[in-house]
Amino acid sequence: MHLNPIICTHQIQKTMPNHCKLITDTFEIQNDHKVYDFNKCLKFIDYHGKQHYGQSFKINILDIPTIYKLIIYTIKDKNMALKERIDLSKGILLSGPIGCGKTSLMHLIKPFSTSDYKIKTCREISFEFAKNGYEAINNFTQKQNFQSKLTGYCFDDLGTEQQIKHFGNDCNVMAEILISRYEQFVDNKSVTHITTNLSATEIEKVYGNRLRSRMRSMFNLITFPPKSKDKR
Repeated sequence: MHLNPIICTHQIQKTMPNHCKLITDTFEIQNDHKVYDFNKCLKFIDYHGKQHYGQSFKINILDIPTIYKLIIYTIKDKNMALKERIDLSKGILLSGPIGCGKTSLMHLIKPFSTSDYKIKTCREISFEFAKNGYEAINNFTQKQNFQSKLTGYCFDDLGTEQQIKHFGNDCNVMAEILISRYEQFVDNKSVTHITTNLSATEIEKVYGNRLRSRMRSMFNLITFPPKSKDKR
């Protein structure tokens, strides 16, 4: 699969007709390969963003380079990934300011993805741990008998969860999950994605240097611009 890197330079909401409703509208078949048109990918994201999040949804010009990298990753364009220094065997750590659209974008690019993933908030996981204990962690760190890899997950808003106690036991829930998934990443390339507004220094402070070191191996860091606007 390949990406035709035509970049929109005009205001997205004014240049995008609603004819990219289907994922098949974003690519053509050439020599038995899918060739995606990046402008049409943006149109698809814009259309479905408005359907799911309201007519006020729009793609900011500043965010286009970030979306470009995410599309390269999700369609597994090897040539463009090499140019952008994206490792297709790793997951995505999508970082950016609060409200910049990290979560909505991870939902909206799922149709492009060659491998499915579920999206789960870190706060929700921590509450499940408080209620059910370590069984809640096992749901994200153990394979089913029929699986060769862990179920793909995007853990949303890393850092918003707190140190949660279950019958008096302290546990950094997300640190335990990510370290266990790192082991599975090494063993069988199980992929994990994360969204966060934490910096690398803040991640190390909250989760420790051990996890930060493993995260370097697990993830491609893709960032929104610091000036990306709050879209909520």
